[in-house]
Amino acid sequence: MPMTPESPKPATIYDVARAAGVAASTVSRAFARPGRVSFGTAEKIRTVAAELGYRSVDMRRPMAQGRQRHGTIALIIADISNPVFFDMIRGAEEEAAKNGYTMLLAHTRESAVIEREAIERVLGIVDGIVLSSSRMSDAAIRAMAKQKPTLVMNRGVSGVASVVTDNARGMRRAIEHLGELGHRDLAYLAGPEASWANGMRWRSLKEGAHELGMRVTLVECPAPTREGGAAVAEQVLATGVTAVVGYNDQLAAGFMRRAQSIGYDIPGDVSVTGFDNSMVAELVHPALTSVAAPLHALGAAAVRNLLVLSRGVVQVPERPVVLPTRLVVRASTGRPRP
Repeated sequence: MPMTPESPKPATIYDVARAAGVAASTVSRAFARPGRVSFGTAEKIRTVAAELGYRSVDMRRPMAQGRQRHGTIALIIADISNPVFFDMIRGAEEEAAKNGYTMLLAHTRESAVIEREAIERVLGIVDGIVLSSSRMSDAAIRAMAKQKPTLVMNRGVSGVASVVTDNARGMRRAIEHLGELGHRDLAYLAGPEASWANGMRWRSLKEGAHELGMRVTLVECPAPTREGGAAVAEQVLATGVTAVVGYNDQLAAGFMRRAQSIGYDIPGDVSVTGFDNSMVAELVHPALTSVAAPLHALGAAAVRNLLVLSRGVVQVPERPVVLPTRLVVRASTGRPRP
């Protein structure tokens, strides 16, 4: 009887580990708990796995028993006009497509009511939901997570999976940078009151200012937009502060534009720092110093973790997956005039 050639054996986790030069446990974490592995290592592991034709057991496992697979994921965005969301959306969509899912996008216009309505419309046709910068209450999010696998970006909610950037460390680096330049009196252009990230950034900024012997004043803004930053610019400049930190790049850019229009020099008269390092940071003049959040990686990590949860592979982690931030220094910050 003629012999037939044997089919090649499928690649194993140990094959991937050897090729990537890491431990098998690291490969396992890269697929099941990507937030526990550095971004560079995780990307290397995924590249090697793709080359070897390896797919993790977790991602091959079918949906939890009794749960119909729709092949779609919903991504709920607070403000689609904000450039900070562009890379998040791209990272999430690419990760969804890589795993055979289609992503639905809903824009809530910073409204908890619209957000809830959008979720109710898609709840029965998706396998999971990613909430980005949700404006709903913690209780409402927990209630929704009981109906459908849910992951929250940019916010920590007890009992619900989440992926966040390191707001505290990022804001600490911003105030240390301004302190090293010699600034002692700052203003913080606040984000939405319902924003978890805004609370984290303000708390870190306030604590850092106290430790460094600096004074920082919170300024409430009508909206987390360029228009919102422009609206409070004259009020802030009248206080005589030498530096301004924005909740996001949009507020910082709006403040800068208004300050320049009435004769202030940046950074000669006032230094300005933003947060997110979105495309806005390089479009303004002078270019904006900003805390860089790994936006593309944030979106991708959110979808990867959601898919693991949707298959019942792991329990909801007790703490958020935290991705690192860094300060990108540009021309909008300098030493105060004597």
